[in-house]
Formats: sequence, structure tokens, C-alpha cells
Amino acid sequence: MTNPLYFTHMDSPVGALLLAGEKYALHYVSFPGGNKAFSPQEDWIENAKPFDEVKRQLGAYFAGKLEVFDLPLKLKGTAFQKKIWQALPTIEFGKTKSYGWLAQQVDSPKASRAVGAANGANPIPIILPCHRVIGANGALTGFGGGLPTKKFLLELEGVNVEGEQLNLFSA
Repeated sequence: MTNPLYFTHMDSPVGALLLAGEKYALHYVSFPGGNKAFSPQEDWIENAKPFDEVKRQLGAYFAGKLEVFDLPLKLKGTAFQKKIWQALPTIEFGKTKSYGWLAQQVDSPKASRAVGAANGANPIPIILPCHRVIGANGALTGFGGGLPTKKFLLELEGVNVEGEQLNLFSA
């Protein structure tokens, strides 16, 4: 028998985030809008208690007092997706990297498109910072929570965002 999934919502500067997971591991963070937003499943149990530490760390992040998350996560995806998601925290707070850079990090230098697809399927955004991945030309490109949310997160981290291009881009 599998462990039940619990969920709660957390107010944030980007709207009410959906948090879901088991008692001791976070599975999902969902933005309230964007093309990857989702709602609790029918069999999930509403219970805020398992998410106290998640909320504390996200609150500190949004307050500018936390740069690195330390939370137990449970990732469900393909082996390739998990490789990409596990590489995301190596992108430092306040920095951006390209899909090509991320492909190099997982020893798949020609897989930029597959990296983009895996990045877009990230079930735990913010904590696994997929918002720090941008196009090779500095374009913000798509984001599951919507481009305004991506811009907000990057600006929160001190990245100078102008229009759809970044002034500070490290390949």
C-alpha cells in the first residue's frame, strides 16, 4: 500500500501555492496559474501539518533570507527527468544557466530540447529552481507558472530582468 498524499495551500507573493506530498517528503509545488498549474487529486487528504517546514523555508525564501532549500523530496519521473531535476539546485541563487549548460551537466550535451522538456515537467518548482534556466540567447522562455512568475522569482534573487532578455547571463 502506498502512503497517502497530503496537501495544503500556502499564500505567497506569486499567489496561493499548492503543496502536496507524503508525511515526510514533498512531491509537488504548483503555482495558481500558468500552463502547469493543477489542483489536488480526489484521493489526496487536506492536512497542513506535514508542510510546516516547507512553508517556513518558502517563507524565508520569499523574504530574501534563504538561498538554498533543505527539504526531503520525492521525485516521480523518468530517470532522465530525475537527473535534470537533481541538477537544478547546482544553479546558484541569483544566477541563470542555459538549457545547453544543463544538458552538459548531465552528460547529454546534444539534448537541450529534452532538457527543456524535463525542466518544464519539474514537479517541485522554486525548491528545484527551474526558473533559473533560460534560453541560450538570454530569453526567459516558457515557465509552468507563467513568465510573470519567472520574472518575479529571478528579480527576487537579484537577477536584472529587462523585458524578455536578461542582462546578466552566464552560459
